[in-house]
Amino acid sequence: MSLGPVMLDLQGVDITPEERELLAHPHVGGVILFSRNFTSVEQLERLVSDIHGIRTPRLLIAVDHEGGRVQRFRDGFTLLPAAAHFGQVYDEDPGRGRHLAERAGWLMAVELRAVGIDFSFAPVLDVDHGISEVIGNRAFHREPAVVAELAHAYIKGMHDAGMAATGKHFPGHGAVSADSHVAIPVDERDYNDIYAHDILPFKRLIPEGLAAIMPAHVIYPKIDKLPAGFSSHWLQEILRTRLQFQGVIFSDDLDMQGASVVGQDYATRARLALQAGCDMVLVCNNRAGAVEVVDALADDNDPVAHVRLARMHGRHDITRRKLHQQIRWKEAVALIERYQDDPSMEFNF
Repeated sequence: MSLGPVMLDLQGVDITPEERELLAHPHVGGVILFSRNFTSVEQLERLVSDIHGIRTPRLLIAVDHEGGRVQRFRDGFTLLPAAAHFGQVYDEDPGRGRHLAERAGWLMAVELRAVGIDFSFAPVLDVDHGISEVIGNRAFHREPAVVAELAHAYIKGMHDAGMAATGKHFPGHGAVSADSHVAIPVDERDYNDIYAHDILPFKRLIPEGLAAIMPAHVIYPKIDKLPAGFSSHWLQEILRTRLQFQGVIFSDDLDMQGASVVGQDYATRARLALQAGCDMVLVCNNRAGAVEVVDALADDNDPVAHVRLARMHGRHDITRRKLHQQIRWKEAVALIERYQDDPSMEFNF
């Protein structure tokens, strides 16, 4: 059985019988975990192992674990700074900023890999225009070239830990004030402005092995009337053809308000996202919507998408016990903790 095109969530800290049946459906290919699925590292390891035991090949397991205010697991994991802090360090010392970003990317990824999670939806490649509160300090910097430089270092750290990176939110969510979780953001800029600023980090990182991209639930009316995640123009003509991106395209959550403009029923949203060019759609926090999507989709027989999704499985398996014995892990934890205690301090690298 190959990986299906739907990623869904779980209600609690254990898999219910209904969820077990749903996860075995051939249209399901992954699970995204949230804070409600976590009480301890030991419980999380059991949950991940249980998910892995349902299917062969095993389902992808993902999480939003960027650092700062978007870090789902805390007890037993290193508390990571928001991406903007690396940008602040970069402004004082570019080499130090790159080093800190790389260490944080490795630490984030290796701690998740040590409990069996395949990947985090990271890094954020949005440019901080000083407008979007939902992006805010999740962005590395206000300058596109610096975003690309710091994200490159962060992704290198992720790759060293055996984790594929997902850049978000293409072509850029940072220039609109509305939050696509609860509103329908509209970005009135023209294509040249978006391309010169917000697309630049994606353009630079795609040749460097960016494995996946998540488009924004944002409408750019001067380019297309549909949000980017439902637009074949954005996903096929620009992302696949012009930028030559060959990795996975994940939809953002279809339960978000920004997705509502294409229809109220979730099956329609999923079909339109997949037809536009997404390889996998996320349906979270709405079990009825997830079941509707899984039941309604036609058989998924795109062998290219299957290969792309399989590449998102984590590599470099390691146990927490072995990780905690590594000098590299101890030094990375100490570095991040020293920085958070005193961001102005100097450190050797």
